[in-house]
Parts: sequence; C-alpha cells; structure tokens
Amino acid sequence: MLVSAAALTLALIGAPDPVSASVADHVSDSGLIERSKGPAGVVVHATAAGGWVWPVAGSRNVVRGFEAPASRYSAGHRGIDIAANTGADVVSPTAGTVHFAGVVVDRSTVTVATPDGVLISMEPVTSELVVGASVAKGAKLGVVSTGGHCANGCLHLGVRVEGQYVSPLRYFGGVPRAVLLPMR
Repeated sequence: MLVSAAALTLALIGAPDPVSASVADHVSDSGLIERSKGPAGVVVHATAAGGWVWPVAGSRNVVRGFEAPASRYSAGHRGIDIAANTGADVVSPTAGTVHFAGVVVDRSTVTVATPDGVLISMEPVTSELVVGASVAKGAKLGVVSTGGHCANGCLHLGVRVEGQYVSPLRYFGGVPRAVLLPMR
C-alpha cells in the first residue's frame, strides 16, 4: 500500500480518514470497533484505548463519521452521529464540569469541559444540569431529545481541543494509529 505525504499529513492532523468517516461503524460493548468496509474493503479493528465511555447504551452504531472542515468556516461534520432512540439516557464520556446546558438554535445541547480543557458537546440532549455542575465519568447528563439532523434519531457528539474540532473516535480508541510505510 502506498501512502502519499498529503494523506499522511491529513491523518496526523486529524482530517477525516477513510476509515473514521465510514458510515458502517459498529462498536461492541467492550469498545471494539468493527467495520465491514474500510479503505479498499479492508476490515479494520481497533480497541478502545482512549478510556472514555460511550454516551448511550446499545450497539454503538456510528451512522455518520467525523469530516474535518477545510477551514474554520467551511462545511464539514464536526463530530460523530451515534444511533440513539429519543428518551435514551445520555452519560458523560469522562469526568468534567458542565460548561453549557441549553438550546443552540433549535437543539438542546450539553457541553462538558474536562480538567485538561477538552470540550465535549452532545445534542439533542435535554438536561436539568446547570453550568458548573461536576459530572463523573458515566454520570447521567440527560436524555436524547427530538431535533437534530438525523432522520431516524441520533446523538451528535463533537469534541474540541484548543478550539479545534477533532474526531471523537480518538477518545474512544476508534482512529487507527498512523503507520509510516516505505515509498516504492
């Protein structure tokens, strides 16, 4: 397999790779991501190394992956969409503090700030938590509500590091490690 310098650069800086942007990602309860179609039909398996827990119970079906925008104001998909039923409990992927809880445009949103400054936003989530509330890893934040951009219901989860959106799968162990291959 030949990897271009541009593809390697994009993979290292967090741009969408063909694997994490797959529409058929399924994650088991153990955190193992199984994809039936990776790049060029390759089956990819990655174990959860990030230590975060999934925000909704169930099969962890990622219905839409992360797609990094070309610039801060360009189109993209700044998170992942996880299949979830309306009314399903939403838990905090890791410990932190409620940074925001309210409505953004027409979607109820909860954002958790981790101690190291990572912001985790989830929507649509109805929550009774208030800004400043401490949350433990796995603590209930609220429930999946209506709205959002998935036709059949989902939870959108976005992650920002120093103001830049990154693939949330990094924290769930779902982005394969970059490997340098010799040029032929």
